[in-house]
Amino acid sequence: MKQPSLETVKTQAKALRQTLQDRGTAISHAQSLELVARQHGARDWNTLHARLSQRNAPPELALGSTVTGHYLGQAYSGKIVALSGPAEHRHVEIALDQPIDTVRFDSFSNWRHRIRGTIGEDGRSARKTSDGSPHLTVEIAPN
Repeated sequence: MKQPSLETVKTQAKALRQTLQDRGTAISHAQSLELVARQHGARDWNTLHARLSQRNAPPELALGSTVTGHYLGQAYSGKIVALSGPAEHRHVEIALDQPIDTVRFDSFSNWRHRIRGTIGEDGRSARKTSDGSPHLTVEIAPN
């Protein structure tokens, strides 16, 4: 099933609000957006908005994609649970299959179950660690 455009769902919300108002039930614009989001299978408007805004993403990166890579020098695997922004400046959140320790000292640890970052079209963050490696790399996991 093809996803509607963001403009289409906004128009649907506006039409729903007007129809309900014409029938004597006033709802806010925010409420109409929430109702339309649920009609499209999203839990709320923010989720639907994020899903429809990701159209600029490279086709291989999508919500739910299984990915691998490195975060602060540690290898990881996980699933993309949030993705937004244009392809050249993607904000990504990954739920990890196994927690990773992002600290390289024996005296303490910092275990992460989720990681977030901003990556470019090459799947690498512009920010780098002190050794010059990207903070975050993201690749589609091989099947």
